[in-house]
Formats: sequence, C-alpha cells, structure tokens
Amino acid sequence: MTRPFGTDGSIAILHGNLAPEGAVVKHTVVPREMFQATLKARPFDCEEDAIHAVLTHEVKPGDAVIIRYEGPKGSGMPEMFYTTEAIASDPELGASIALITDGRFSGASKGPAIGHVSPEAAVRGPIALIEEGDLIQINIPERSLSIVGIAGKEMEPAEVDAVLAERRAAWKPKANRYTSGTLKFFTEHAVSAIQGGYME
Repeated sequence: MTRPFGTDGSIAILHGNLAPEGAVVKHTVVPREMFQATLKARPFDCEEDAIHAVLTHEVKPGDAVIIRYEGPKGSGMPEMFYTTEAIASDPELGASIALITDGRFSGASKGPAIGHVSPEAAVRGPIALIEEGDLIQINIPERSLSIVGIAGKEMEPAEVDAVLAERRAAWKPKANRYTSGTLKFFTEHAVSAIQGGYME
C-alpha cells in the first residue's frame, strides 16, 4: 500500500500512574485533538450513572468521564457500549472529552475511549482513587495515561503519589453486585483485564 492509514498499528497500550499495568486505546479512531490532552475527572462507579450524565449534558468539554468498578472483578467487565456511542455521536464531546474505564469496548467502537485500565477499581487500582476535578493527562504518542493534578491543581508526581497513598489507605471495597450465579463466581476468581480476564 502506497498510502497507509498509519504506520504504528491501530491500538496502543498506555501506562502511567493511572494504569500501572496498562490500558488499551484504539488510537486510529481517536480525534487528533485528544491525542494529547489534560482533562478534569468526572468519576462514576457504574456505566448507568455515566451515560445519564452524558445524555443530560452534565458532562462538559474538557472532562474525562471515568467509569470504574466495571472490570472483571467489579462487574464481569461488560462493554461500555452506550456511553462510548453517546460520546462519539456528539460532535462537540467527541473531540473534547475522553472516556476512561476499567471496563471494555468493542472493536467497532469509535471515539476517545480508553479501556481495560489495570489494576481495576475493585482491587484498589488507581482508577478507584480518582476524585472529582483531578487532572488526567492523556498522551497517546508517548503511550502514557496519568493523574497529574488533584482538585484542579497540577502537581509534581511525588505530590500526586502522596495524595493517592492517603486515599488508598482510606479506600473501602464495594460489595459484590452479584450475590449468586455464574457472574458471582467469575468476579470472585477473575484476574486483571491486562492479563486476559481469565479465572484463577
């Protein structure tokens, strides 16, 4: 092919203090404006709350929609289909916000979606420690995904780490949303998404 769409594949693995084990982005469908961005965190503990915020215009340009507790141990790792589609189909939001989740997205999804964030929230991964207004930096060319500020204020990495350590010490696990059946068994035995989400 003399005119390829790109030269570095279609997906990338991002690392940083938000995703120490990695996160996945399909960068070929991410708007160029979002390849390097610092956004304000809007954390939600399930997809239902996130999609409601998007559809009711509570999410604004410059936000990072964080959907957590949707990883293998959190909820069985469902696809964040409705939220990714709602964001990608909005001309303004699709080029000005990002979706970051420990859940997954399909191969057909489009827009600024970063999934498979590991470790997931259910095992006290950094995504569980994010609070409203924290600053999230995405840098796809450098393959990084990091928390770079707290409550809207940029900080040095060591300062961010200190705040996250305090939050981690105060973190309480959420009760398993499944009390019986196959999903209860799976969530109790699943490993990290970045390891494949299989059962131990």
